Amino acid sequence: MELKKKTMMFTYNNFGQIQIGRELYQHDVVLNNKTVERRQKKKSKPLRAQFGHTPLGPQENIPWDCGELVIGTGYYGRLPITEAVIHEAEQRGITLKIMKTVEACKYLSESTANVNAVLHITC
Repeated sequence: MELKKKTMMFTYNNFGQIQIGRELYQHDVVLNNKTVERRQKKKSKPLRAQFGHTPLGPQENIPWDCGELVIGTGYYGRLPITEAVIHEAEQRGITLKIMKTVEACKYLSESTANVNAVLHITC
């Protein structure tokens, strides 16, 4: 008999909110080893003028302790990601999966691997 690892359920049906398990969040979230945290995007605010939107930057609480990092780029896929974040993932040997947040939620709900995530829930 094969045992299936239990996965967390991620639901992103409404712009501006995400449900993880039974909890509803109305802010960007970070999944760090199955623990949900608030994204610390204020640390990337100084980069806003350069990107036209607050990007995912290297000073944030990015959950690097994983083999794969999923980045949900929002409802329309507009979250910019700095080159520094992409470079850091390469240096650490972490596979980046970058997709719209609705797709990221489907992927995370089906994943049993060593996966962490940053999920943008608006634009």
